[in-house]
Amino acid sequence: MNKIIKQYMLNSEAVIQILLGDLIEERVDAIVNAANAYLQHGGGVAGAISLKGGPIIQAESDLWIEKYGPVNHGKPAYTSAGDLPCKYVIHAVGPVWGEGEEEPKLAEAISGSLVLAESLGLRSIAFPAISTGIFRFPLEKAANIILAEIGLYFHHPRGTSLEKVRMVLFDKTTVETFINNADSMFEDVDISSRFEQIK
Repeated sequence: MNKIIKQYMLNSEAVIQILLGDLIEERVDAIVNAANAYLQHGGGVAGAISLKGGPIIQAESDLWIEKYGPVNHGKPAYTSAGDLPCKYVIHAVGPVWGEGEEEPKLAEAISGSLVLAESLGLRSIAFPAISTGIFRFPLEKAANIILAEIGLYFHHPRGTSLEKVRMVLFDKTTVETFINNADSMFEDVDISSRFEQIK
């Protein structure tokens, strides 16, 4: 079962939550898949999402590629979620460490996912630590970029449907790294007194 470790206010209406758990168990409007440009969901987070969601996710991904071509960092794709408990899967392409311009590419993958979620009218979205696995993006640097980009998105004075952003992380080291970065960026919320009224 996924566990909220800490949460923070992004603005007066939106919250970001840091969780220890499994992304594919999230009951949110959309989860974000750490995808490759051709949406071939073979291993890692992508493989787990495709396996649990069923063949419809890969089938819809193949149709997306046929129609639009390879996915770039700033414009994620999306599919239905099949048997997953969420409504959509947003397929964001994170950079491989060493390919060049990794930092702006990661920022674009995050902001592009948020823009797409808003265009779909979604209220909640859950991210993994994009690019920090087999793409070898340094964890500390990735946490800073991901959280800063989320904060920047909600800092701009514009109406958005999004009310809840979750970082769903699978080990304690990753959770601690994200919390250390979030502590310096956001106002934290006392879960015991505030969670019921904002979830």
